[in-house]
Amino acid sequence: MYTDADAAALYDLLNPWDGTRHRSDAFYNDLVLRADAVLDVGCGTGAMLHQARARGHAGRLVGLDPSAAMLERARRRADIEWMHGTASDASWDREFDLATMVSHAFQCLVGDDELRASLSAVHAALRGGGRFAFETRYPGARAWQEWNPAHARDLVDAAGRAVRVWHEVEEVAGDVVTFTESVGRPDGGVLRVDRTSLRFLDVAGLGDFLTDAGFTVEAQYGDWERGPVTADSREIVTVARRT
Repeated sequence: MYTDADAAALYDLLNPWDGTRHRSDAFYNDLVLRADAVLDVGCGTGAMLHQARARGHAGRLVGLDPSAAMLERARRRADIEWMHGTASDASWDREFDLATMVSHAFQCLVGDDELRASLSAVHAALRGGGRFAFETRYPGARAWQEWNPAHARDLVDAAGRAVRVWHEVEEVAGDVVTFTESVGRPDGGVLRVDRTSLRFLDVAGLGDFLTDAGFTVEAQYGDWERGPVTADSREIVTVARRT
């Protein structure tokens, strides 16, 4: 068996938050440390907010996530507010200067209704002029083509077990990609399989949703060095302002 608690611990091992090593993490760290009140939507195990507090953030930090197992790890730090739920469940009213969705969490908003409800809730949570920062993979890069067993990762998990993690795409339907993430033993025995769908919006489609929700795009980048979005980009990094 490979439990949800194991999967949450493995997530931290696969995705360590480190602004000194990862330009994406440094990008968000800078925004968070300059904001008095921050809402991290899809906070996962809370690593970004943990580090913000450790680095001296003295304001309000709130993490929201639908995974109880992820939040159990996040709650190791008690000086941050942790909420169980989705963006569309949120009911804050003009309480935050900054909202974030990091680690491509925005792409988990697959359906139009879900996306609109989530953007509306984020918009309501922000104060006038508040910013919403997130990234989504640039669809032209077709990142899902690399999600196959040939790119498996071998590592030792928090319990000291040697494990292999790999992905397999099941379907590409329009701008939605459905795939599985498998955790198994190095010999190939499967311990756990999770299925996920992600939406790959292009710049125009993303802009339409943001405008309809009452946001203005303040800045948009194709990489973490703040370069423009081009045909060779792998990311669409967006900072939108509540209008």
